[in-house]
Amino acid sequence: MRPRPHQVLEVKIETADVTTIVVAPIDAEPPLVARAGQFNMLWMFGIGEVPISVSRIRRDGALVHTIRAVGVVTSALAGLDAGGVVGVRGPFGTGWDVDSAAGRDLVVVGGGIGLAPLRPVVEHVLANRGDYGRVSVLVGARTPKDIVFGEDIDQWQHSDLGVDVQVTVDVAGAEWPGHVGVVTDLIASAHFEPARTIAFVCGPEAMMRFATRALQELAVPLERIRLSAERNMQCAIAQCGHCQLGDVFVCRDGPVLAAARLLPLLAVRGR
Repeated sequence: MRPRPHQVLEVKIETADVTTIVVAPIDAEPPLVARAGQFNMLWMFGIGEVPISVSRIRRDGALVHTIRAVGVVTSALAGLDAGGVVGVRGPFGTGWDVDSAAGRDLVVVGGGIGLAPLRPVVEHVLANRGDYGRVSVLVGARTPKDIVFGEDIDQWQHSDLGVDVQVTVDVAGAEWPGHVGVVTDLIASAHFEPARTIAFVCGPEAMMRFATRALQELAVPLERIRLSAERNMQCAIAQCGHCQLGDVFVCRDGPVLAAARLLPLLAVRGR
């Protein structure tokens, strides 16, 4: 429960409201080691604490988090400069377990900031390309200016590793040369063999529902679709109940959950 102080090494502005920070521990304790899909609790001293997914896995002890400024704490985090200090607790939760998908086709669907916890998956697959079959990475954003990790996406698209990368936006002007529409529309044109496919999906809840439906319509088994849930996690150790969905505590049992387990819980109307 004690946040460890970390110093900000790098700050990168991704979009008007999304920032990536790289932090490293100040103390002499061993660095925190996260898996793709897990999250840390980031603490702004005197302001508050929020859960933020790990958006890149590094081996040098540094942690990478991509933050959308939507509230007091996230705005303070996004406003940090190099040299600033942030508290870190973690890592918490389940990961994507991308190693278990070895030998299969992969479909990665990221909507908006939902691409952040999926970026480590894509980077792992590219670094171990021979371990996987066909790979499709489908990215969606509200407008061209809201696309996160633009440089990374460009590298993925122009790599010689045989990865199908498609990008779409909800709204765009005449200057946008790409696809316009919701990201779930891209699933039908992706190249994969449904019977041997595992899908990783992260984004708004409605998008994840429609993505799951589109994948099922193409005969991808429901048990092979993994989703990342977003809830108001406060303690991160399944004690406070803020992130509870039925019998699931998202901080402990998630955030990555099988679609067969998560979707029925999301369909229950709150009181």
